[in-house]
Amino acid sequence: MKKTHFSLIIPALCCVAISSSIQASSHREAPNITRFPTVDSTDYYAFNSYEEGRGDYVTMIANYIPLQDAYGGPNYFPMDPEAIYSIHIDTDGDAVEDITFAFDFERSLANNNQGVKLTVGPAENQRSVGVPLVNIGPVSATDQSSANFAESYTITMIEGDSRSGTHTPVSNATSGGENFSKPLDYIGNKTFSNMAGYQDYASSFVYDISIPGCSTMGRVFVGQRKDPFVVNLGETFDLVNYVPVEGDSAPGANDSGGFPGGITQDASNDDLAQKNVTSIAIEVPKSCVTGDGNGTIGSWTTASLPQARILNPNATFNKSEVTGGAMTQVSRLGAPLVNELVIGIGDKDKFSSAHPMDDGQFADYVTHPALPELLNILFKEPVNATLGTEFETLVPTNFPRNDLATAFLTGVEGVNQLSTVTPSEMLRLNTGIPATPQSEQSAFGVAGNDLAGFPNGRRPGDDVVDIALRVMMGALCHPIPVNGEPTNLGLCEPEDAVVGTVPFTDGAPLDASMMDATFPYLATPISGSK
Repeated sequence: MKKTHFSLIIPALCCVAISSSIQASSHREAPNITRFPTVDSTDYYAFNSYEEGRGDYVTMIANYIPLQDAYGGPNYFPMDPEAIYSIHIDTDGDAVEDITFAFDFERSLANNNQGVKLTVGPAENQRSVGVPLVNIGPVSATDQSSANFAESYTITMIEGDSRSGTHTPVSNATSGGENFSKPLDYIGNKTFSNMAGYQDYASSFVYDISIPGCSTMGRVFVGQRKDPFVVNLGETFDLVNYVPVEGDSAPGANDSGGFPGGITQDASNDDLAQKNVTSIAIEVPKSCVTGDGNGTIGSWTTASLPQARILNPNATFNKSEVTGGAMTQVSRLGAPLVNELVIGIGDKDKFSSAHPMDDGQFADYVTHPALPELLNILFKEPVNATLGTEFETLVPTNFPRNDLATAFLTGVEGVNQLSTVTPSEMLRLNTGIPATPQSEQSAFGVAGNDLAGFPNGRRPGDDVVDIALRVMMGALCHPIPVNGEPTNLGLCEPEDAVVGTVPFTDGAPLDASMMDATFPYLATPISGSK
């Protein structure tokens, strides 16, 4: 495989590092990454597996290639064969990866990489002409002979630094060898018959894997899925063009008994409802990724490209460019939406290329975050006019924002704090907290009295937008339920956050029932045609 990306390791942080104010998805989060959608990470999940009988496993899912329209043929959405896509795990809390799973993709055509060709023309004037489509007939779990395009990948486990550590291939325990295949995207129902047909086809690309040094098998799947993230995207980026407070007395009550003019829960508020993504999902035994720490891990995903790219002026399928130089990190995602709505636009690309250990350079974006002040500018006067109040500010007044630092940088002691505490941006998961069954999960995670949810890792059904909107506006300054008991975390005081108990929301509902109950958990993608 190609060399993985390089990271810059600097001395331990001496101050609070970066945090996430609003946590959501990271679609097109930095200026440079908009030029490279195939390596743009959209969401990252890490959670204790909740499929029945899989309680001793952790699932990590890295989604890439944002905002896929299902009808996006004829080429659809292949991965970049020049990139390395990685999932990193910190087992001891020093903000440096101890284990990395690196994915390296290749693409090929049928007919020995020449593609399917049809004989065209009368007998006296025939030509063998390549077809323009990725398939020439129906495709199913049992018959893929009509596929004209294929993707495969290898997985390398790296122990230690992802550049210089020990590289060992991950074996395919289902079919043997070290290669894995990726399914075609959900082209449409003439190709796959119906949704059930595509589900069966895609499920045949779930593989058992033999992980180096691990006595128990894991599982892997790479392929297109329905985008699991739910967000009122367009109106949010249009200066929050809605009143971001629940307008009903309770979500879904339809009684207009909440905040006057507040947004109410409606699936139509989800701008990603008809979008797909490409998922890299891996499930590994907990015992194989916790190392010598306390059972809590930190993790994140990155994508890297070669430093140099020279375009071929006479491009072919096999050789569109020549690349060289060190693998260079261009995308990074742990806790989501950090780069989109927390980091200033001038530093977004720097964050994309930074290692968690470097995060001290972004400290001001968290200790004195700009986004709450923007919301205050947009909504303080309307709130005072509507409620007849005289709030001097809606923004929490505890500076620096140690409540945010605890939630997203260091973890909460006894919940998701690693054995060594190094302030850094990553998704932290306590593998010792049992998974909550899908039917019992709270979309509000820990704040909803469900310790197995966000910010203790992140599950696909956790409504991180609403959770983090509330945290950003001071929810942790007020008691939250911990094991059923209202608990003050001691991070700040209720008087520091005058709107800390307000039910902030983007009005786009999300819960675990919208996902699958089994690996890889994310729902079947949207079909390109009915």
